[in-house]
Amino acid sequence: MRFLSLLAGTLLALPLHAAQLTVELADGVHTWDTAQLLSHPLAQEVRIANDVSYKREMTYRVVPMSALLGGVSPQNHLQAVATDGFAAELSAGPLLQNRGARAWLAIEDPAQPWPSLGAGKHSAGPFYLVWTDPQAGDIGPEQWPYAVAKVRLLASVAERFPALTPDPALAADDPVNLGFALFQKHCLACHRLNGAGDAQVGPDLNMPHSPTEYFTADYLKLYIRNPQDLRQWPQARMPAIPAEVLSDGELNQVIGYLQHMAQRRAGN
Repeated sequence: MRFLSLLAGTLLALPLHAAQLTVELADGVHTWDTAQLLSHPLAQEVRIANDVSYKREMTYRVVPMSALLGGVSPQNHLQAVATDGFAAELSAGPLLQNRGARAWLAIEDPAQPWPSLGAGKHSAGPFYLVWTDPQAGDIGPEQWPYAVAKVRLLASVAERFPALTPDPALAADDPVNLGFALFQKHCLACHRLNGAGDAQVGPDLNMPHSPTEYFTADYLKLYIRNPQDLRQWPQARMPAIPAEVLSDGELNQVIGYLQHMAQRRAGN
């Protein structure tokens, strides 16, 4: 009984929303808890003029992402994994910059919790990747993962998941390969394709059928631009992707990639 009383007292003494971030790098696994990050020597306050998740100005206690990525090179590839299965694929270069578009890990203070993201939803915490001056680096919404639990150094998407790659006979600047690059940036955080990928949020986009096979081109574009314009569903999780994020030309390239991969379905 004494042990249980001591254990209960210890649990009550812990911050209600204390969390731990895992960073897996070449030199091993590093863990940071909320208190350590809030008191990090490089921790500071930053103002985000137009926060992607909250759609308004926000101020956060942050640590530069570069400070947590010791030994990582600009040509490396990283993945930020959220508690809900969202898995953002991130080129290391932008995360390491100290000017222009700059990446920060925002830390939610249990004593001053952030607002919820909507009715019945949690906040963006406990850890959230935010950017200052994102337009300087063409940073898209999928590069703002929230509820981050883990950041890990990985091989490139093409190396890890050959089933995602277009026909190797295509030139590097072929529109299909350009669409593949855009798919990695804007779609792979939520979707798999041919059963390949780490995301656990949205459906596979080629198994058993590609959306290019059951949507007409115009309706598929409408759906990608704003799913609620095609099918209203209060619980829908796919966000709108406006032209400021993905231009019409880029959208055509993504659809071209999906059409191409419909012919490279696993098992074909």
